[in-house]
Amino acid sequence: MSINRRKFIRNSALAGVGVLASKFSSFANPIGEYNAPGYSLLVMGTNWGFNGSFNDLCSKLRQAGYDGLELWWPGNEKDRNELYAALDKFNLKVAFLVGSGDPNFQKNLAEFQNSVTNAVKTKPLYINCHAGKDFFSFDQNVQFINMTIALSKETGVPIYHETHRGRILFATTVAKTFLDKVPDLRLTLDISHWCNVHESYLQDQAEVVALALSRTDHIHVRIGHPEGPQVNDPRAPEWENAVKIHFAWWDQVVQRKKSEGMRMTFLTEFGPPDYMPTVPYTRQPLGNQWDINAYMMDVLRKRYA
Repeated sequence: MSINRRKFIRNSALAGVGVLASKFSSFANPIGEYNAPGYSLLVMGTNWGFNGSFNDLCSKLRQAGYDGLELWWPGNEKDRNELYAALDKFNLKVAFLVGSGDPNFQKNLAEFQNSVTNAVKTKPLYINCHAGKDFFSFDQNVQFINMTIALSKETGVPIYHETHRGRILFATTVAKTFLDKVPDLRLTLDISHWCNVHESYLQDQAEVVALALSRTDHIHVRIGHPEGPQVNDPRAPEWENAVKIHFAWWDQVVQRKKSEGMRMTFLTEFGPPDYMPTVPYTRQPLGNQWDINAYMMDVLRKRYA
């Protein structure tokens, strides 16, 4: 790709963002017409796609206005020490992702139990679980859930299971079974995955979506669509309907949290390539991951504060 063509793509994209930002800003209108005693809003940032140090990341998160950082549990003590030094320096909260990848059930369960048990000892804001496998049986996967429910009750640390492809709650049909049979199961909602799995905006599955929303305590903010888990830029006009649908889901969770006087947490989680679509051959990202996430954070604060 020539330098002039690169400049054309970049300048065209920037011009488009300027024109479209005013249209997207309609989502920044506050919802709710009543005070909500006890309700609070926290927006977390991610280290996904960031290649600098924990100190650099936490500095950038603080400058952008985030409340904290959600990241995978660091198994290395040196990394944990560096992380906590940066969190303390910039006065940021922390939450951990915990998961395991072994295809063997027993090894997977043992790996997960070791990580989540160690992570919970540090008293994070919450723990988000990428637990189990989509090909494990119900009886196998429910062991991950029951373990975390007991651990959460014992320690007081909220532990959620994410609606994520490849994991326990990879599809609405499977999730409904777990939600029906395990009343204490609480969710991290990343509904972009379900849009992709079911190749729809779930219009024909309103009952199970409502059930999932009623059990959601934390939300991963990414706009998915029937053919993928992430749009290139949520401010682009072709994704207006997708954005409306996702905000309508998130609104319901926030309204419930307000009525209950409870804390609401979000993670802005638009990802880098290959989640972020790229230009063929050059692999130039079609959007700026950091800017999109920061923009979404600003919209969440204006809409849900």
